[in-house]
Amino acid sequence: MTQIATFTTSMGTFKAELYTTQMPITCGNFIDLANSGFYDGIHFHRVIPNFMNQFGCPHAKDPNSQRAGTGGPPPNSTFRGCDGQTYKRNADGGIPDEVGKEHQRITNAPGTLSMANTGRPESGGSQFFINVNHNSFLDWFDRSSPSAHPVFGKVTENYELVEKISKVQTRNDNPVQPIKMISVRVA
Repeated sequence: MTQIATFTTSMGTFKAELYTTQMPITCGNFIDLANSGFYDGIHFHRVIPNFMNQFGCPHAKDPNSQRAGTGGPPPNSTFRGCDGQTYKRNADGGIPDEVGKEHQRITNAPGTLSMANTGRPESGGSQFFINVNHNSFLDWFDRSSPSAHPVFGKVTENYELVEKISKVQTRNDNPVQPIKMISVRVA
């Protein structure tokens, strides 16, 4: 069954298909956060033209927070993966990494949703980015950099809005005019 995420922002709405079969843990985590309202009211805290738009830090409910980009989901909370198993987030809110299996070999192409992380194991949580360029150096199977970001979905409707968001005026990569996520829901 295809799962579609609807992102309603202060600039408009776009939709994305989630790769629930290839990335059951990452997608299950995202669906749990989205449908619980975790993302509602959070602002995009990092947008870079020809690169990506990053979102999902709870500190970014304040669009000017100096802590934006440092937060995640509730520590030690549980969620159901798309494989039916229950998973527990670690003490930092991080989830198990989904990299290394051939069926998970999905590149960071334009329009893809990719889990942000610090580079440490199990450091992905609630923050993700939407690629607006082919950022293959972020693929876990590309050895040109130490980055390893699992791709868990792709924008299927109104990608033009995602590109428009990436080109807004910024200060330190943060939109000068805040872009709020009104809601994210998955059906």
